[in-house]
Amino acid sequence: MRVLAAGDHFVRPDLIIAALRDEPGLADVDVAELTLPWPHEPFGPVGGPASRVHEASGTEEHLIEALAGAEVCVTQMAPFTAEVFAARPELRMVAVSRGGPVNVDLAAATRAGVAVSFAPGRNATAAAEFAVGMMLAAMRRIPTTDAELRAGRWRGDFFAYEESGIELDGATVGLVGYGAIGRIVARVLRAFGAQVLIADPYTDPGAARADGVEPVGLDELLARSSVVSLHARLTPETKGLINADRLALMRPGAVLVNTARGGLLDYAPLPDALRSGRLGALALDVYDIEPPPADWPLHSAPNVVTTPHLAGATRQTAHRAATITAAEVGRYARGEKLAHPANQP
Repeated sequence: MRVLAAGDHFVRPDLIIAALRDEPGLADVDVAELTLPWPHEPFGPVGGPASRVHEASGTEEHLIEALAGAEVCVTQMAPFTAEVFAARPELRMVAVSRGGPVNVDLAAATRAGVAVSFAPGRNATAAAEFAVGMMLAAMRRIPTTDAELRAGRWRGDFFAYEESGIELDGATVGLVGYGAIGRIVARVLRAFGAQVLIADPYTDPGAARADGVEPVGLDELLARSSVVSLHARLTPETKGLINADRLALMRPGAVLVNTARGGLLDYAPLPDALRSGRLGALALDVYDIEPPPADWPLHSAPNVVTTPHLAGATRQTAHRAATITAAEVGRYARGEKLAHPANQP
């Protein structure tokens, strides 16, 4: 069996190869390497209108060339379009080392008889820790005061009561979405002393209460929370979930954090909500357009913390992603059922 380790500069080919070598039965597997340009070059859509994939890196042509003779590919970002599957009929499996196989045309893979797996939870710890960090940064104005001091301004006025921040201890924090990441965030917040509300229609209320959190409806969560953090998946139902009407339900001066998906937010009302004080602070790691344009209105809005989609960027995440996908390749090679299938070819 020949495997293509189509890595990038995060989940690197050498990490994939090391994980494959550690998997029982794969120590001597034939492995070819391909290094895709992400993150040194932004990811984006790849392919034509009939078979376009998203958040992919590299070109169809380079991938087709690298796949010569490969039965399996392990990748995070390679663009698996219908054209790629048609050009490489010998391909039988694609193991995607990310939380969802958005870089794979699943319909085309299924038609071609190619099994696709993914790596759920690979970055749950990293993303959860980052989300809590963003909350603290926004609540206590850490980036703002750092920038002011570097510019030679000692902002002691932020010690004034009306300018000072709030604590997590005793605060009510609402989590929109209670999957793997949301559960870790809740556990950390409870250690800080926060009361945690969750809104997730797919979570068993009894199980949530056993975790020490309170399940409520989304509107109630927004009305009661001093901090709201988004952890939902982006689906047609959740696109624009937090819009002008929902912002109006939030407590005056509340903090909003999004480290999940940019499409969960309607960005248009956010600058005015910040300038009016209706929204106390906003922390974003994801955007509807990545990167945001130079004239993006939130660049000049007050009390905004922004980072370039880094919530999952830890070395542990990269190793975990390689290990999860290597285990899937091992299951495939042994004729076992995949643990994380994305399709049924």
